[in-house]
Amino acid sequence: MTFTLSTTFPFDHVQHPDEFISMDAVHECARAVEQAGFTAGTVTDHPVPSSRWLESGGHYAQDPFVMLSMVGAVTTKLKLQTNILVLPYRNPFITARMVSSLDRFTNGRVILGLGAGYLKAEYKALGVEFDNRNDLMDEYIQAMKLAWTGEDFEFEGTGYKAPGNRMLPTPVQNPHPPLLVGGNSKRALRRAVEHGDAWHPFFVPKMVTDTARTANLSDDQDILDAIAYMADHCQKVGRATPPKVVASSTFTLKDDWSAQEALDHYAHLKSLGVDGSGASISTQSRTEYCEHALRFGEEVIAKLAF
Repeated sequence: MTFTLSTTFPFDHVQHPDEFISMDAVHECARAVEQAGFTAGTVTDHPVPSSRWLESGGHYAQDPFVMLSMVGAVTTKLKLQTNILVLPYRNPFITARMVSSLDRFTNGRVILGLGAGYLKAEYKALGVEFDNRNDLMDEYIQAMKLAWTGEDFEFEGTGYKAPGNRMLPTPVQNPHPPLLVGGNSKRALRRAVEHGDAWHPFFVPKMVTDTARTANLSDDQDILDAIAYMADHCQKVGRATPPKVVASSTFTLKDDWSAQEALDHYAHLKSLGVDGSGASISTQSRTEYCEHALRFGEEVIAKLAF
């Protein structure tokens, strides 16, 4: 199967602690997702969201690397994906170290979805300048790639300097885990071409709440235009192969979800030039979460012929 499929883990649902906030939940959900045949299990990144955002439809998030480490410990094949890591929140070498450690100890299973984020209050709480986030994104990706070489490197960035440093061991994946660059803006598309392995869009308004301040990407033409824009930029910068397109979740599994509808949906995305997507599981019970995941594996993943 060349079309990849991910699903988001439910560990952010703090309103149901007995169901999702425990080691038992990690074990059960992770093993079900792997057994179902998903390419990757994903986690989000909001270390300190504002109460205003939470009350208007936002959500909590556990530490992504802690959660993926626990998932990696009870699985063997499932890819471990951030969806997304807000890259400017952390010093790039701290992030590079976490990614390298996780990739090494899970035998090369990390997929690094990353983006600039959009929550001003969270940026402020973390002491990072919101208006500089796009410049920091480009800078931090370059810094991390140097660190992942395993060689001595020098790099001067915004408020930090590596005068001659080294990071070992390197990630198992060479030269580094896949970088899925999030964001729907033209700058994000250029970033995917210049620094990434794939573009990782959110399709809006259907797939996110109105609390997400992101560029519109709501119909087929928007997707085709974005892919064409990346192809044009590849020619400008001399990139031979355009980034893949691996969307965030575009289909939701609720009690009445249809396997045929899911198959048709992913086939349509594939026809547009999308290489992968995700499925969200909407439930308040981890038993139901696992049941939906396993059914999806049997009735959708096993039957995808592209």
